[in-house]
Order: sequence, then structure tokens, then C-alpha cells
Amino acid sequence: MKAIRILRPGDPDVLELVEVDPGSPGPGELGVSIHATAVNRADLLQRRGGYPAPPGWPTDIPGLEFAGIVEEVGEGVDESVVGSWVMGLLGGGGYAEHVVTGASQVIRIPAGLQFIEAAALPEAFFTAYDALVLQGGLKEGMTVLVHAAGSGVGTAALQVAKTFGASRIFGTASAGKLAAIAERGLPLDVPIDYTRQSFRDVIRRETAGQGVDLVLDLVGATYWSDNVASLAPRGTLLLVGLMGGTMAQINLGVLMRRRLTVIGTVLRSREPEEKAALTQRVDMDLSPLFASGELESVVDRVFPLARAADAHAYVEENRNLGKVMLRVRS
Repeated sequence: MKAIRILRPGDPDVLELVEVDPGSPGPGELGVSIHATAVNRADLLQRRGGYPAPPGWPTDIPGLEFAGIVEEVGEGVDESVVGSWVMGLLGGGGYAEHVVTGASQVIRIPAGLQFIEAAALPEAFFTAYDALVLQGGLKEGMTVLVHAAGSGVGTAALQVAKTFGASRIFGTASAGKLAAIAERGLPLDVPIDYTRQSFRDVIRRETAGQGVDLVLDLVGATYWSDNVASLAPRGTLLLVGLMGGTMAQINLGVLMRRRLTVIGTVLRSREPEEKAALTQRVDMDLSPLFASGELESVVDRVFPLARAADAHAYVEENRNLGKVMLRVRS
């Protein structure tokens, strides 16, 4: 099969299309013909040598999600699933024509979705739903701040927040991305241009000093103090990304006095059982909403697999709204 391999740590030009052994499914596994995958910032970090794949996944083939067709099954898996259109998360190996993954970690593609749309869903919506709803306890009437609102996770989080009852949604992005969010009709009540506004000041003003109940942060260290200041008493900070660094100075007294909660979360390194449980929960709670059109993937641009290097360069320019996709098969 054809796959994109990281030849060595470096810039996008270290990605090369090569022939590799597709492998065969073992007990409890599926062999899937991949039709589409997506570019995530974790892939960029892995390409540069900063985010190795978990044990058991390819060390040199990136790709954290996929959509495709089941081609073969391993021992213990019902053969009737062969031919099914499925999607799911991966620990790696998605930039390829074929992948072997656990049968419990895939779900059928919701009715009406094509492969590109489906492959744009797992990493973004699993992350947003797991963080905001399952871990953050999002309930009707809560207020939410979403950082990097124009990213894949950000555009998913805006929709999840609205669907699960947020009364007011704040979001940070550049002016261009905020305009694109509005044009796309995504739910965002208070847009904040982080290049010229302090989100801390905007939130304190817009909430009469109360703050928001939940903050979904993909930035990390550089936003720490302002995130804490933006939370309402007993609010929760959900840390799902570290684009702004890993080290921050923490005033523990503030966390204690205001009874704040800080949750750090990541999907890639979770145990298979955890991923399977989340996958099935998403299938139950979100798949019907994709089928009905209440939730939708936000796709910015599609590149063929052979142009993965161009796709990486495009994502590094940070101009995309939502997901950048790789078409593996036509």
C-alpha cells in the first residue's frame, strides 16, 4: 500500500510517499481501506520529532483519524461488518491506504456523510464532546469560552457547546477567522479578536465580572493567568492543547479560594478500552446529530495524499478554518 512516511525529523519536505506492508488484522481487529484522513497539529509535532506515536502504532506514519471501508476482519469479529463505511481515531498510521485497528474503536459513518466529511469528525468532535460534556459537565445555561475557535477542535466545540445547552458562547480567533466563523453560521455569541483584544477584559465586561463556567483551551501556558481570571467561581478550565507552551506560574491560592477545577486531557495516549468507550458514547450521542445535520464537519481544504507536505505547510500557516483533509482514494 501507499503511505506517507516521515523520513527524519524536519520541515514538511521530509514527508515522502512510499510503499509499505499493509499488515493484517489480528484478534478483535479490522483491516480498513482508508479513503480520507485529516491533518492535525499533533502530526506536525510528530513530523518534527516532538510527539512520538504511542506503543503499537507506526512510528513514522502520521495520521490520527480516518474514514474508510472495512475490508477484512480478525478472529472474533463478525464478518458481516465487511463492506461497512466506518470512521474512528488512531494512534497513528492514518496517512495510508490501509490501516489495522481495533474493531471496538470504529463506528459506522452517519447516514448522508461522505468520506471527507466523516474523516473530519473524530479528532475534533471526540475531543470537544469528551472535554466539554463528559469531563466539563456542560449543562443547560452554562457559559463557555472556546480558544482557537477557528481550528478543527474549536469549530467542533462551538457546535457542541450550543447543542448541549450553553447559554452564551465566547470564542477567540483572528479577525479573519472570526469573519469566516460568522459567514459559516457557526454559533458564537461574543467573538474576540485575540490580536487586538484582551479576552480576559472582554469576558469580565460582558459577564459583569462573573466570568464563564467553562474554558476550553488549546493554547496553554501563555493563556494560563487570563484563563483563570476569566473563570466564574467553581468554573472549570479544560486544557486540550499546548500551542502556547507547557510551563506556567500558578497561584494555587486563587484556585482554592474560587474553587476552580483544572482538567488536562488528551486522546492519543489513552488505553484502547478508554478510546473504545468514548467511541461508543460518541456514536450514541453525536452520530444521530450528524445524520440530521444539527452537527457538521467544517472542512477548509482537501489535498491528495501525495501532497501531504503541502497540507502540512498550509496548516503551519494557520490560515485554515476547521479541518485540512487528505484524500487517500478518489
